[in-house]
Amino acid sequence: MGLPPVARSGMITRIRNVALFIAMALFARSAHAQRTHVLVVSGLSGEPHFQRTFDLATATIREAAHTKWGVADSSLIVLTEDSVVSVRSNGRSTRAAVAASFFALSKRVQPGDVLLVVLIGHGSGDGAGSKVNLPGPDPTASEFATWLSQFSRQTVVFVNAASGSGDFLPVLSAPTRIVITATKSALERNESLFAQYFAKGLASDEADADKDGRVSVLEAYRYATTAVARAYETTNRLQTEHAQLSDSLLAATVVFGGAQRSSDPRIAALVAERQALEMAVAALRETKASMDASAYDRELERLLLAIAEKTQAIRAVGVKK
Repeated sequence: MGLPPVARSGMITRIRNVALFIAMALFARSAHAQRTHVLVVSGLSGEPHFQRTFDLATATIREAAHTKWGVADSSLIVLTEDSVVSVRSNGRSTRAAVAASFFALSKRVQPGDVLLVVLIGHGSGDGAGSKVNLPGPDPTASEFATWLSQFSRQTVVFVNAASGSGDFLPVLSAPTRIVITATKSALERNESLFAQYFAKGLASDEADADKDGRVSVLEAYRYATTAVARAYETTNRLQTEHAQLSDSLLAATVVFGGAQRSSDPRIAALVAERQALEMAVAALRETKASMDASAYDRELERLLLAIAEKTQAIRAVGVKK
C-alpha cells in the first residue's frame, strides 16, 4: 500500500532537503564524492588483426583510467587473453578470473561510486544465454547479471562492446545501471568497430560535446555511434552493427575526468549547478533502501531531467559564443 498524499509529500520534501544538504556539503569540499572503479575484460581474438584492435581499445581505457580519471591501482582491473601478468594485464580473462574480479571490487566499491565494466571481443548466443568468448568456458549474460547484483547501491556502467552483444541489454537492465551494447541483437555477429571508437570517446576530448572538461557516458556513446556510421559510409559498406543504450538520462549524468572551469561565467555557473544536481542524485541513492519506491522514482526522474536541462543550456551557451 502506498503512502497517503500528505505523508508522501512530507517524505519527498525531507528527501530533497537531505539530498541538497549532502550535495552542498560534498560540493563545498571541491571533490566529487563518487569514486570510479574499472574492470576491462578483453576476450579471445582468434586472429592477429582482432588482437591488435582489442589490445588498443583495452590499453586506451586503461591509460585513461590511470592517468586522467585518477582510478586507484586496486580499483583498476584489466583481464586479457594473454596468461602473462604484466603492467598491462592483471591476468587472463577466464570466467573464474572475471568472477573473482567482481568479488574483489564488491569489497571496494562504496555506495554512490561508479563501476565501469567494459567487455571487448567476440560474442554469440541468444537471450540470457548470450556469451562473450573468453579463454575456457564462456560466461553468459545471466552470469553477468548475477555478478552485477552485488552492486545495487552503486551506479554501474556495463558496456558489452563485443559482436553479437545486443541481447545483453534486456537481461542486464536495472535501476542505477547503464547498459550499452555494440549491436542491437545477437544476430549482428560480424566484426564490430564500436569498441575502438567508444574507448577513444572515453579517453579523448573529442567526445566532450559541452566542453566542460569531462566526458559523460552519453557523450562517449554518441561519439562512438557517429564514428562507427562514418567508418561504414567511407568504405561504402552496409552497416552491420547498431549500438544501443538503456538509459540516456542516467548516461548523461555519469562522467569521467576532472571538470575544468570555463572562462565564460555563464557556463561556469551552469556547470556548478549541474554538479550540485549530480551530487543530489548520489545522495538520493543513499536513501533508496528506506524510501517509498514510487517517491524515489519520481525524485530521481526530476533530478535527472534537471541535469539534462542544464546540459542543454551549457551547450546552447557554447554555441552562441
